[in-house]
Amino acid sequence: MPTRHRERHRTDRIGWLRAAVLGANDGIVSTASLVLGVAASNASPQSILIAGVAGLVAGAMSMAAGEYVSVHSQADTEKADLAKERAELAADGVGEHRELAHIYMGRGLDAALAEQVATQLMAHDAIGAHARDELGISDTLSARPIQAALASAASFAVGAALPIGVVAFSPATQMIPGVAASALVFLALLGAVAARVGGASMLTGAWRVCFWGAAAMAITAGVGALFGTVA
Repeated sequence: MPTRHRERHRTDRIGWLRAAVLGANDGIVSTASLVLGVAASNASPQSILIAGVAGLVAGAMSMAAGEYVSVHSQADTEKADLAKERAELAADGVGEHRELAHIYMGRGLDAALAEQVATQLMAHDAIGAHARDELGISDTLSARPIQAALASAASFAVGAALPIGVVAFSPATQMIPGVAASALVFLALLGAVAARVGGASMLTGAWRVCFWGAAAMAITAGVGALFGTVA
């Protein structure tokens, strides 16, 4: 009996990886930008730290709520499509079989083999076959709202804690360059690790997040300095 070989692919990581990377990146960029903007307005170190902590809490809650609502909407759409497909299978099984066979023919099977594959797959799990091959819904890529919300909130908090830690332990005179430099280092590491886990170029991943992070911090610091001067 041949042994079963199970290959490991990265598609099963898409849901949580996307939410975690987005959360951590947003935590670093938004919190570092926030404290830089407040610091550039000549606020006291205590005010800068309070602003950073408030940004961490608010951002984590916002990320969790946003991810939950967004992914739950996707899950609702998937459920509605599956319910419609079940109704169509019950009302016109022959037509659905024909539709599935045409899908396999479009993917390169000849008519006879496509009919045979459609027959066997529908006999085994009709709704599963149509969900996967007609609707593009699978267990691996299906929406998981709670998982996405928790991953986003936790990763945002971890990312935001990094620039806050620099604020807490940096001398006032070194706070702005310290936060900016450390945030870029954190972003580079995050981009490289995320790219490595996802199977992409680590250099490209690191450069991409650093570029946009630096732009966000520079703009926010400039706004803070402008309003600090006006005030």
